[in-house]
Amino acid sequence: MGRVGRALADETRCRILVELAAAAAYPSELADRLGESRSKISNHLACLRGCGLVVAVWEGKKVRYEIADPRLTHALADLLGIVLAVDPAAECDEEPA
Repeated sequence: MGRVGRALADETRCRILVELAAAAAYPSELADRLGESRSKISNHLACLRGCGLVVAVWEGKKVRYEIADPRLTHALADLLGIVLAVDPAAECDEEPA
């Protein structure tokens, strides 16, 4: 769970996961869609790979990334539904009393 939490703690990694949940993609496509540099996307993909959330699929000299397990795609969809139901004004960085 800690690995998943670490991966989801970064907004860019979350955005990458949402994109990959919709369809596999190449790093350059993700960089263009997310408005980030290719090197930043590659670094985040390495983290997501290390956490076991995405896999790299080589296609000749190019590498395509996809979600490692279809159950993760389902879980991400569930998490997005929860996030949309949460009060955006609620603070979550404070320790409980």
